Amino acid sequence: MLMLCLGGCGTLPNTFELMHERSLCRQPSEVVTDQGPLSMSQSEALIQRIETRSGTNHKLARQLSFAQAISGSPLVTGNKVTLLENGPATYHAMFGAIETAEYNINLETYIFDADTMGDRFADALIAKQKQGVQVNVIYDGFGSLFSTDRIFDRMRASGINVIEFDPLNPLATGFRWSPLHRDHRKLMIIDGRLAITGGINISAVYSGRLLKMRKPSAAQILQSWRDTDVQVEGPAVSEFQELFIGNWLQQGGPQLDFADYFPALHNYGAEIVSVLGSAPEEFSTIYVTLISAIRNAESNVYITDAYFAPGPQMIESLEAAARRGVDVRLLLPGKTNQSLIQPAARANFTALLESGVRIFLWDGEMLHAKTATIDGVWSTVGSSNLDWWSIARNDEINTVVLSVRFADQMNEMFMSDLQNAREVRLAQWQERPLFERVKETLARFLQPML
Repeated sequence: MLMLCLGGCGTLPNTFELMHERSLCRQPSEVVTDQGPLSMSQSEALIQRIETRSGTNHKLARQLSFAQAISGSPLVTGNKVTLLENGPATYHAMFGAIETAEYNINLETYIFDADTMGDRFADALIAKQKQGVQVNVIYDGFGSLFSTDRIFDRMRASGINVIEFDPLNPLATGFRWSPLHRDHRKLMIIDGRLAITGGINISAVYSGRLLKMRKPSAAQILQSWRDTDVQVEGPAVSEFQELFIGNWLQQGGPQLDFADYFPALHNYGAEIVSVLGSAPEEFSTIYVTLISAIRNAESNVYITDAYFAPGPQMIESLEAAARRGVDVRLLLPGKTNQSLIQPAARANFTALLESGVRIFLWDGEMLHAKTATIDGVWSTVGSSNLDWWSIARNDEINTVVLSVRFADQMNEMFMSDLQNAREVRLAQWQERPLFERVKETLARFLQPML
């Protein structure tokens, strides 16, 4: 409760002002390849070739231009991006990647549960450490609050470097105690060449018993947590590595030999990737970039979010897009493990529905994914939710993929998810009980603390 009350000090960035300032100095997109940065003319020629092949006309160039202007993150080409739906597929990919490691494994996670899944990961990481692969782990002190020290002590005893991000115990951190600053990122990097990231923690809530099933049935998905990750191979992996090592050093981790963690990376595929990392001491590039993409959308905006309690600028951007004819759809949890988040989200439903935004509520156990796809060219998968705590107080990481092929997969996944959701209709919504309206009003006032 103390942390909840103290949390009110966080603020959201003035996204409209930032977008205006950066759009004034916007230049043609600069693209980085495995051979280094391209010139402006080479970048434009590459984008034109992609557009010609995909038939997207100006949409890709438009989103690329604004994405770089707002985030400042390089647009890295030559990547292979694999979409991973739900825990079984993601864990299968993670264990498979761990097996291939030859030099080092970096793992950063909000929750590392001391349960059957946590033990499986610990066993796999310890086995690689014994083979001479250096393993480095960052887990969040609050997210893993209910994990026992046993699992971390076991990893440390094998030689694995294990760091607790901002421990809640002030005696463990000295002068840099920061209990409200949390590391909500989920990221694993193998040998500096492959990264897996998204919304999935290390926990049995994703139904570890289904691990061998790459494609669970709809009924099984509804009974476990619904989440999404991506596997990235190619030059963009160095961007993920920089974010991990930044947190590693900031948290007092032992020095790493950078030559071992930044190998030469070659062209693995055709996807353009931008890696966005946010931290409380900076404005959230993830949040601002998403709002920019929405404000520049021309055909569709499809968003899936676990904890939807955004600021007024996000709501205004969604409403404006719907009013100008963009197909805007939100997939949100039908039920949640955070009691105040749901009424805070629903406090915005009336205005969104009246503007033409379509809202769907997930029928399953828990919708934990954080994804968006816009105009069939711009997609993001990550750890960042659309609530104030995530935007203003957490370290987060999102992968932006500029690719028609990947956007098609994202759209197909989104439409499939809608089959397991029910749409909220305005007429029906306006007849909800008075008690629910009161909860929504209260939650609206508490929204900056969520």
